[in-house]
Amino acid sequence: MRDFSWKYFSITGDVDAYLLYKEISDPTSDDDAEEENDQEDLLQ
Repeated sequence: MRDFSWKYFSITGDVDAYLLYKEISDPTSDDDAEEENDQEDLLQ
């Protein structure tokens, strides 16, 4: 899926395909911080 999204982006220049590629490449970058914030909200 990662290769497909990169190839699609390189052919079309579609920003959404690039964002999908970035999300698949490093899915933990934003998810961990968001999950921590959600857990903190539940504890309060």
